[in-house]
Amino acid sequence: MPEVIRQDGARIHYEVHGDGFPVLLLAPGHVSSGIDTWNDNFYDPVRELSQHFTVIAMDQRHAGRSAAPAVPFSYEQTVGDQLAVLDAVGAEQAHVVAAEFGCVHAWRLTHDAPERVRSIVAQEPAGRDADTSLGDFFGLFDATMRLVRAAGFDDPETEGLGAVFAAAARDGVFARNLEAGPFAARLHDDEEFRKEMLTFRREKYITLLVRFRDAMFPDDRAHFSVPDQWIGTLPAPLLVLPGAGVRRPRALAERLAAEAPRATVLVPGFDAPDRRDATVASIVEFLLQNTPNGKR
Repeated sequence: MPEVIRQDGARIHYEVHGDGFPVLLLAPGHVSSGIDTWNDNFYDPVRELSQHFTVIAMDQRHAGRSAAPAVPFSYEQTVGDQLAVLDAVGAEQAHVVAAEFGCVHAWRLTHDAPERVRSIVAQEPAGRDADTSLGDFFGLFDATMRLVRAAGFDDPETEGLGAVFAAAARDGVFARNLEAGPFAARLHDDEEFRKEMLTFRREKYITLLVRFRDAMFPDDRAHFSVPDQWIGTLPAPLLVLPGAGVRRPRALAERLAAEAPRATVLVPGFDAPDRRDATVASIVEFLLQNTPNGKR
């Protein structure tokens, strides 16, 4: 299994499919942004896009087969992971196809390394609009905090961390099992990591969660990873597929389409069964139109 080793010891798993100009996939699933989360998408980007491009799918740190230390979240780290994967496959530049929270990663990658991003497809971008509170995102971390606090009184030896480990043993995907916390995947797979986490105890673990959460969802940014005004300078062509829901509001997608200089937006309902094929064709055509001549 191909992977890159980062300076902090994180192991970032990736896969390569197809042939042609590179496309980097940034999956949905917030902390659980891994290759397998595409399985629930309305189309399979690996299968569909690898017919035209070299598709690079990756598990973000803390997701899937990518393991990372138990430290607070950092967009600088995740961009470094993404660039390391592109470097490993020899991709000087790539299209970015992202969904939901993967779009948040796409903004920061383009912000930090604009020369590496050829174009962006942003499906149902996550973020805040006027009707979305920060609590709608912070709430993702509440279940594991409640669990460790409640279990701590009955579990003096591990101060509640044992309950988190048990939750991770049931399901190591944080997006499906919020009680297991953001380190669920590694807690599920790595016994030595579980032993390391036992040294944290209750208050240290909760402090880590708060720092992780606050860094992932800063309260002064609608798009989280970049300043709001930066979208107005986004250099890459952008195709927006608007979402619907609390964490991926349609109004945010419409704002993106209005503010980004080179944006196109599809009409809502793009994922309906009778429109699926036409939507996939639109995505492929957008990417081909923005592929350098001779590199298809």
